[in-house]
Amino acid sequence: MNYCEFTFVLLLMVSACQNPEAKTVVHQKNHLHEKVTVSGELEDKPVREPERSDSEQNTLGPEEMDSIQELIELFKKVDIEGISNKISYPLDRDYPISSIRDKEEFIQRFYEVFDQKLIDNIAQSNISQWTEVGWRGIMLDNGVVWMSFQPGFISAINYQSKREKNIQAELIRKDKEQLHATLRNFKSPVYKIQTEKFLIRIDELSENSYRYVSWKAGADEAIQPDLVLKNGLCELQGSGGNHEFTFVNGIYTYKVRRNILGERDSPDVTIQVEKRGKIIFIAPGSLILD
Repeated sequence: MNYCEFTFVLLLMVSACQNPEAKTVVHQKNHLHEKVTVSGELEDKPVREPERSDSEQNTLGPEEMDSIQELIELFKKVDIEGISNKISYPLDRDYPISSIRDKEEFIQRFYEVFDQKLIDNIAQSNISQWTEVGWRGIMLDNGVVWMSFQPGFISAINYQSKREKNIQAELIRKDKEQLHATLRNFKSPVYKIQTEKFLIRIDELSENSYRYVSWKAGADEAIQPDLVLKNGLCELQGSGGNHEFTFVNGIYTYKVRRNILGERDSPDVTIQVEKRGKIIFIAPGSLILD
């Protein structure tokens, strides 16, 4: 995954858990964060995260330390049932892998997410490896695991096991197969979006380079698309996780804004088209998760 992906999915799931007005982060691809793993191995390269001041990085209190120690003990015993009670659901996984919706599904999929490397990393950690990072929550090391401020509840996992990588690769392969032949050359899918009039998908072609594709609503993705725009960029908007993809087509600019934090009635996505800087079209969109 790319830098844009890392920055908003992983760290900002914490925000959604803490802010009652926040919209839930869906999936993903989860979908946009820099990998901490290669074939299930933890890399030595630190995870990039937003810069924080000393005032944002706080000392853990007794309650937080007790909760962390309780979680560590559960992983030492590999108590899957106990761990399942310490998860903030849904637990997002890298798109197009579906989120883990509840406790029952977590127990079934535990070893997809937690291989021995990650289990040991948590079980063998000590309190000094866990850091409170302002409003974002509490992270293990450089953000491999994040806990929300509801003590002891895991809100995000920035790690992918070899098993999960294989699942993701197979899902992407199947996704490519059902697309029109001219659209199958991409790195990974980002979003599928439904508006009243259009079916839209955003794909990552290469590092921080995206493609916009659209059909009329109800169309099959196997047919020739009505519009294809390349060389799109992703830009973060503040620290709340909202982000925007921008695609230029001559005098027209297409913007796809992902609304993670906002009012409860905010759409998942906002599609906006400008002509020479003047808005000529705007519409809400819903994420398609399957």
